[in-house]
Amino acid sequence: MDAMKIITEGMIKEDRPEFNVGDTVRVSVRIKEGERERIQAFEGTVIAKKHGGVAETFTVRRTAYGVGIERVFPVNSPFVEKVEVVRKGRVRRAKLFYLRERTGKAAKVKEQLR
Repeated sequence: MDAMKIITEGMIKEDRPEFNVGDTVRVSVRIKEGERERIQAFEGTVIAKKHGGVAETFTVRRTAYGVGIERVFPVNSPFVEKVEVVRKGRVRRAKLFYLRERTGKAAKVKEQLR
């Protein structure tokens, strides 16, 4: 059990981003194409956060050319370069799967005003 704990503690990122479900985030992902590497940005609304610890993931949804795209990112992945919060969302749910059925302005999340 101690060996498992040591492995997991070493894998957790120190600079974990602070964001919640409903926030619009820009995720910079490192993509390998053959020998070359580049960083691609994926911007969308966080619709779910799952698990915790090493296996923690978050799902980001966006619409491109009228088609909904969802990507699941592991928080502690070395391929996730950084996560920037573009805007804070005001939601009352832990999972926003109802956004999948909505299109246009109905799929928007209200901004949290501070």
